[in-house]
Amino acid sequence: MSKAEKTKQFIIEKTAPIFNTKGYSGTSINDITTATGLTKGSIYGNFENKDEVAIASFKFNVKKLHDVLSREIEKQRTFKEKLLVYPRVYAKYPSLDVTIGGCPILNTAIESDDTHPVLKKYAERTLLYWKDKLMYLIDQGINAGEFKAKSINVENTALTIIALIEGGMMISKLTGSDTDLSAIMLSLNKIIDDLE
Repeated sequence: MSKAEKTKQFIIEKTAPIFNTKGYSGTSINDITTATGLTKGSIYGNFENKDEVAIASFKFNVKKLHDVLSREIEKQRTFKEKLLVYPRVYAKYPSLDVTIGGCPILNTAIESDDTHPVLKKYAERTLLYWKDKLMYLIDQGINAGEFKAKSINVENTALTIIALIEGGMMISKLTGSDTDLSAIMLSLNKIIDDLE
């Protein structure tokens, strides 16, 4: 990694938690310089503008989350066990060292909905990738005979899993209650159990 690449990565690592906690609008260039200890000129010497830093920070946060989930999924043998990784990881999300500020997909999607079309596009792509991954696991479970094929609408099931996770994260964040999140993840466990 060149010095410039290391500096860029340093900026991303230091600002990713800020963007995920304060959002795009709430994060100022002063927040970025304070977090990194770099000058405004150094920031703009590595990134064209704040948008570019925000997008890189979103990608960084999503990759951290993806890596945690992927490592856990790879350890599982059955497709049901692979799906159950989602409620298990998200139930513990507040205590895990994944991303500060909660789920980056939820945070970015909510904030960028009407205010930042580029970030909204990245959040949408990430969500669609997640949906496709869940659909793949469900389809593979059907093909392996783990899940009952005729009664499963694969796309609806994938969307329901995402909706419960993101809804649970939102409720937990609003109420400050990890208990609410755990209860919703137990409901998601039952939905996955019922695929058999």
